[in-house]
Amino acid sequence: MTAQQTRAWKIGQLAAETGLTVRALHHYDHLGVLRPSARTSTGYRLYSESDVERLYRVMALRQLGLPLDAIGAVLDGQTSIGELLDAHREHLDRQLVAMRTLRAQLATVAAAGRTGDAASVTDFLELIRKVITVDDTIKQYFNDEQLAQLAERRATLGEAAIAEVEAAWPTLIARVQAAVDAGVDASSTQAQQLAAEWMGLLEQFHGGDEDLHGSLYRMYAENTERIEAQHGGPPPALIEFIKAATTARN
Repeated sequence: MTAQQTRAWKIGQLAAETGLTVRALHHYDHLGVLRPSARTSTGYRLYSESDVERLYRVMALRQLGLPLDAIGAVLDGQTSIGELLDAHREHLDRQLVAMRTLRAQLATVAAAGRTGDAASVTDFLELIRKVITVDDTIKQYFNDEQLAQLAERRATLGEAAIAEVEAAWPTLIARVQAAVDAGVDASSTQAQQLAAEWMGLLEQFHGGDEDLHGSLYRMYAENTERIEAQHGGPPPALIEFIKAATTARN
C-alpha cells in the first residue's frame, strides 16, 4: 500500500460504510469486478482507497443498467466505455419503443372494454389480433419507432374514428376513379378537392409525419396488386392522379 493510500477496509467495514451487503462484495470478488488489493495475515479481505474508487465506478455503471461482466471489461480496459454505452442506449431505445407500443395497445383494449359490458372473448381476440399482429410486409416499410407511433395514434384516435376513416375510403376511391374515367384534368378544382380529401384521410394515418407518409407510399407502390386485391386499395392510376392534383394544388 502506497503512502497516499493509508486507509484500508475489511469487507464488513466496507459493506457498512457503502450500504452494500457482504454477500454483494463477495459476488463482485468472485466475478473479478472488484477484488481486494490485499489480505490480512489471517486471510481477511482488505480493500484499499483505489479499490473504493473502483467500487464507485462499478456502482455508477450499474446505475446505467450495465451488466457486471461488461462493467469488468470496461474497467479493465478490454472494452470501450463509449461503445458499450452506445450499445446500451440502443437497447434502451428498443425497450422504450416496445413499451410505448404495449401502452398504446393496452389503451386500445381498455377503451374497447369500456364501450360495452357484453363484449365476448371472441371480440377481444379479434381486437388483440388487429392491434398486435403486424405482417411481414408492413415490417419491411415501417421501423419499430414508426410502428410504436402508429399504435399510439390508434389508441389516441379510438376505434370509432378509425372505423369512420376506413369506411370513407371506398367511397372516395370510387369518386376518384369516376373522375379519372371521365378525363378530369388533375389541375381542375374538382381534382384538387378530391386530392385534399385524400390527403386528409391519409393524415389520419400518418398524423402529418413525413417519414410515415413516405413509408406508406413506398409500401403501396411496391405492393399495389396485393393491397388492391386484399384490401381494396387504389390502383396506380388513381395514386398518380392524386399526386398530380396535389402538385397542382400546391
